[in-house]
Amino acid sequence: MLDNVSRRDFLAATVATGVTASSITIGLQSLASAQDKSMPDQLPIIDTHQHLWDLTKFKLPWHKGDDTKPLQRSFVMSDYLEATKGLNVVKTVYMEVDVEPDQQMAEADYVTDLCKRDDNPMKAAVVSGRPGTPGFEPYIRRLAENKYIKGIRQVLHGDATPAEFCLQPKFVESIQLLGELGKSFDLCVRPGEVVDAAKLVAQCPKTRFILDHCGNMSVTSTDLALRKKWEKGMQELAQKPNVICKVSGIIVTANKDWKPEDLAQNINFTLDTFGEDRVIFAGDWPVCTLKATFAQWVNALKQIVKDRPVSFQKKLFHDNAAKFYGI
Repeated sequence: MLDNVSRRDFLAATVATGVTASSITIGLQSLASAQDKSMPDQLPIIDTHQHLWDLTKFKLPWHKGDDTKPLQRSFVMSDYLEATKGLNVVKTVYMEVDVEPDQQMAEADYVTDLCKRDDNPMKAAVVSGRPGTPGFEPYIRRLAENKYIKGIRQVLHGDATPAEFCLQPKFVESIQLLGELGKSFDLCVRPGEVVDAAKLVAQCPKTRFILDHCGNMSVTSTDLALRKKWEKGMQELAQKPNVICKVSGIIVTANKDWKPEDLAQNINFTLDTFGEDRVIFAGDWPVCTLKATFAQWVNALKQIVKDRPVSFQKKLFHDNAAKFYGI
């Protein structure tokens, strides 16, 4: 869309040379079209899922086994800035990294300090928490007035977490408390349990939710029954007005020689199900590096959505996140 200065200058130039009104209209349309086509490559990005961990400060219990070996080192802000160089990432939202429970407040303090500084793009954070446990209420009340801490996440797709864990009464009470305090909850569940997430949301109408990673449905899965259950859960969640969805994470479920079209089915289903106003981009760096660089993931998603309106792309990569997190 033309800005006022461009339109005014164009009109002034054409009037001065005696060009007709119809020619002016055609010229404006051509100029707008040219700007519109160039815009996707210049879109500002808000990364709503920025992991960082400094192993000199924090212990990560999940750092074990060969599958996480490439991630078993520190990933700090300078590494992130290098990984995102030239991609126009203008703001970020930190995402918790499952620290030891006794380090949760230290994590919150660590990212709050980063948010306050002007030498990095972090503007908000979602930190670790254990809803349903005796210590959760005093913990979250301590964070209630922290304007940088937007919400809580507990990863619910681990092997040790049983199905329907998020539907336990104490857990539900904690999530309701988040809503009362103006904090959100990130839903990170197994694809077959997105239906459970929808049941949780139904009991917490005052709490805002973010579904992580398109509901974690693997792009290589051939389990049709699981896919149907995931699709049903996604559709049920999308009917809830207090839920948005992160387009992220599924790159790690792809084959090593993946192509953008391998990701397209899950991504397009997610975009079409939640709609243009309730989807947000997320990098999931450095976890994404198990299969792709940050730039490869961004460019793959841009390729997948290139035929959608530029207004849609702006909402996906920037505007929806800015509105949701107030940044």
